[in-house]
Amino acid sequence: MLIRRRKGPPKGPKPKPQYTIDGVEFSTLDEFAKLFSSRVLQTHIWHGNLDAFNDILRGGFGTPEQGFILIWKNHKASRRRLGDNLFDTLVEIIRTHGSGGEEEEDGVELILA
Repeated sequence: MLIRRRKGPPKGPKPKPQYTIDGVEFSTLDEFAKLFSSRVLQTHIWHGNLDAFNDILRGGFGTPEQGFILIWKNHKASRRRLGDNLFDTLVEIIRTHGSGGEEEEDGVELILA
């Protein structure tokens, strides 16, 4: 039996980068924006404007072009600290850019942990 080895890198889609934010590390939108900028954005700083956050998740502002996975640890702490409305708004904006969202082609996956 002849076994052939594949040459070159494996075929298939490139895995998405993963970034983790921890809900115990911030308690305001400004602190969330600073943490998100430092962990996810490569060349830009987001200052907390929610319309700008939506634009950032579309790509081209330092986020990976193929999308990414955002793991939000201690999200229940974020809900308490940010308040239900702001927390839900952030989650809704992020999910708009993921599977089943209006802009799912952006490839952003949110994992609430």
